[in-house]
Amino acid sequence: MKQLPPKAERHRHFGSVDPIVGTKPTEKEKMPDLQNKPDDFYFPIQQVGISDVKYPVMIESDLAPTTQTTTATFAMTTSLEQNFKGINMSRLTEQLHLYFQSHLLSLESLREFSAILAREMKQQAADVEVQFPWFFTKTSPSMQKEGMAHADITYNVHFDEKAGYTSEIRMKAAVTTLCPCSKEISEYSAHNQRGFVTMSVRVDDSANVDWKAILLEAAESNASSILYPVLKRPDEKAVTERAYENPRFVEDLIRLVASDLYEHEHIQSFDIECRNEESIHQHDAIARLSFKK
Repeated sequence: MKQLPPKAERHRHFGSVDPIVGTKPTEKEKMPDLQNKPDDFYFPIQQVGISDVKYPVMIESDLAPTTQTTTATFAMTTSLEQNFKGINMSRLTEQLHLYFQSHLLSLESLREFSAILAREMKQQAADVEVQFPWFFTKTSPSMQKEGMAHADITYNVHFDEKAGYTSEIRMKAAVTTLCPCSKEISEYSAHNQRGFVTMSVRVDDSANVDWKAILLEAAESNASSILYPVLKRPDEKAVTERAYENPRFVEDLIRLVASDLYEHEHIQSFDIECRNEESIHQHDAIARLSFKK
């Protein structure tokens, strides 16, 4: 077997060099901080920070499992006044780690966290966006077989020192839709497809509710049928027949979802998109609706 040179020598063979004796300071207190240099930098900036930061979080849910760990993707920004050159971005991940080691992820905790970011950066405003998959148990309609389904959740919280907070939650959930036109004109059955309902709602801060469960109910209860992770033959029969009994155009679905959101007293405004992946066309069907109370 060939004898290789020692590891340090192998590294040098492939280009590594010995460190130089530097002249710049190594103590933090003696290092220049360019970002904190005061001057007139022409314009204020509304948002500056970092994105695509993955971090494990704990969330609570009205649906089982009521407490779960998931991986969230954070974007954290603050405002930047005209006389500041930049922000200390390492403080953002530092505060993320300090805060969410001991706090559950919720709109309430994000409001507190956004205020902390603004204070630590000595700025007037901060924004936090968090995306994560939320899992919940689904039981099949006939055989009562359990499995785990999921929806995609996004929290958006904006803090302003003068104006206070704005809070928004977005959900993308999958459902089944059956075409009313196909049912009307066909001798046999009707085509159906997987539909995606995306809801973004602006909520007031006084409501102590699980918005995840509320939005999921708005999407699933108005669709032709719910999607299930586990289906046996009796379940498949039940799902197929339920969809046949509740045909929905994409226009029907979006108006029914809007009706549920409209009736909720703590929802200030909403944007909804419904998209069907058509099973007999090469295109999707799409509808969008916005409403502000």
